[in-house]
Amino acid sequence: MPRFLKRNYYWLCFIFNLGQLVAQDHLLSKNLFINADIQTSIDYWNIQNPDFKFHSSFKPYLSKTISDSADLTVPFNHYLIRNYFLSKTLDDKPQRINHYNFQFHPIIHSSLGYDLLNNKIVGEAIGGAHAKVNINDDFTLAGTVFAGSSVLPFYHDSILGESKLLPGLGRVYGSNNKGYQIFDYNGYVSYSPKNNKVFNFQLGRDRHFIGDGYRSVLLSDFANPYPYFRINTNIWRIQYNAWYTLMNDVTNANGIKKNFQNKFATFHYLSWNITKNLNVGVFENVVWRGSDTNQVRSFDVNYLNPIIFFRPQEYAVGSPDNSFIGLNISLKIARTIKLYGQLGLDEFFLKEIRARRGWWANKQAWQLGFNYINAFKVKGLNVQLEYNEVRPYTYTHGLIAQNYAHNGFALAHPMGANFREFVGLINYRKSNYQFSAKGIAVNVGKDTIGSNSNIGQNIFKSYVTRPYEFGHKTTQGDKHTVLHGEIKFTYWVLPNINGRLEIGYIQRSVVSSAGYKLENPFVFIGIKTSFWNIYNDY
Repeated sequence: MPRFLKRNYYWLCFIFNLGQLVAQDHLLSKNLFINADIQTSIDYWNIQNPDFKFHSSFKPYLSKTISDSADLTVPFNHYLIRNYFLSKTLDDKPQRINHYNFQFHPIIHSSLGYDLLNNKIVGEAIGGAHAKVNINDDFTLAGTVFAGSSVLPFYHDSILGESKLLPGLGRVYGSNNKGYQIFDYNGYVSYSPKNNKVFNFQLGRDRHFIGDGYRSVLLSDFANPYPYFRINTNIWRIQYNAWYTLMNDVTNANGIKKNFQNKFATFHYLSWNITKNLNVGVFENVVWRGSDTNQVRSFDVNYLNPIIFFRPQEYAVGSPDNSFIGLNISLKIARTIKLYGQLGLDEFFLKEIRARRGWWANKQAWQLGFNYINAFKVKGLNVQLEYNEVRPYTYTHGLIAQNYAHNGFALAHPMGANFREFVGLINYRKSNYQFSAKGIAVNVGKDTIGSNSNIGQNIFKSYVTRPYEFGHKTTQGDKHTVLHGEIKFTYWVLPNINGRLEIGYIQRSVVSSAGYKLENPFVFIGIKTSFWNIYNDY
């Protein structure tokens, strides 16, 4: 046997044998990854087998809320929902005081593509590792670190501008010509006291997602990770999360880290499984700036209150801070369909809504969608349709540092505000392969290039600079029509580590009422084991 084949053979044997060391523990404090492919498996389980314990709208999910039989209901090979691959439990004899479980995932996120607009080879080469230590089922320490480089197709690079920030990949260095240099990390410490199934406490650096759709108009994982402390409570049919964060405003930083301005945010989310098939969630948050050139302000103790509905508290302290509230609803039908929707309220005045005069401060966002698994009685076929709309000036604030954003990216929908969006997703998975198609159509109103206008799409502008009080309509301004189409074939070589081969084609088209046109075809092939969501379709 040639030397290089023998070496690869030994490595494969080593990985295979590690994969046989399957832990038998029922971990309570581990987070599941926020990832579209893994979410597909979770949806198949939860829609077919609803229960009172699992709350699908808050991510990342805690392992203690996932049924032991979850993987048995998924009709294709997949990264296991209760995954113990490449793990080993030590010191687990009954007479031992402590036992330890270690898990390791290698991370490869590499692709090679061709930008047909610029006749340029593009791609990314990112590597890293995810490691996790579980102690006595009630304590978890996990971390992910990765680094590499990325050359983006024209349409994606043009969106980023001079920010030097990539969604999902953190702050970057260099240029797109030679490749952006990437380094980032996330992780958490999680504790469920005395193995109880009521409380969980976490301290970490990561993202959260609220909703049952592809997008979220309340809180998404589009922005980069942020430090947080979270309390998760599960009682009866109710799950309640309160978490406190430290974020950054980079609006005027010009990519220089020392110019970043800190900001803080507190979030509350109450989820109630009224029945096994009907869930209602209530969301609220407040954002406030930290230190600037005029004042020194740290975390406001008034917002440490873990009880939901602190808007009265905000008024009580005369707060100028930015608050946002929302509603999330989902309904499962016939164990094949989930209907879902969201409503977000930034500011509104009922009298003005009824008057229909287009008052600027009636700032709302909403979502409607459905997810259809085993569609048309075809096992493994998934169809999802979704509509999102956000009115002008939603997520903005008079003080830019207090907008609903972190590190230069929106905390909710990637498009910001002043748009209407249709999303269509079709996936067919069987055995180890998947055919998928995605179509997105957006009408968004933007500011006229070269002007100082502010018609409400750019959430990094103060709403104080609005041109008028009344007559505002969604998609006002320089209307852009964005069409994003993608087809992809995926083959999972090693499903237990999400190891997959991908080949696909993206067509990006943009036309504006001011005469701007873009047609950017892009083909790619990739090898990946990564677990995060990276959005290139906004």
